[in-house]
Amino acid sequence: MLFLDIWTWEPEKRDEVEKRADEWKCPEEIREHSYWIDLTGSRAFYLYGVEYPKVILAANDYWTDIAQLDNKIRQLQE
Repeated sequence: MLFLDIWTWEPEKRDEVEKRADEWKCPEEIREHSYWIDLTGSRAFYLYGVEYPKVILAANDYWTDIAQLDNKIRQLQE
């Protein structure tokens, strides 16, 4: 299944988000397709595929103390 997450963070958290993004190790169960950061530098769009959506919840825990998931997980057609 293909999903799109939209994440935002406060401007003062930008450096921490960038640091974690550099250190991020995507779980084997997630297939990264693409990742975009908007021009404001405080929002990201993450496109990925998983077989079992519960994998997403564990992966999101890495970010939830510094960023906010703006939408409910959106399943896209593959």
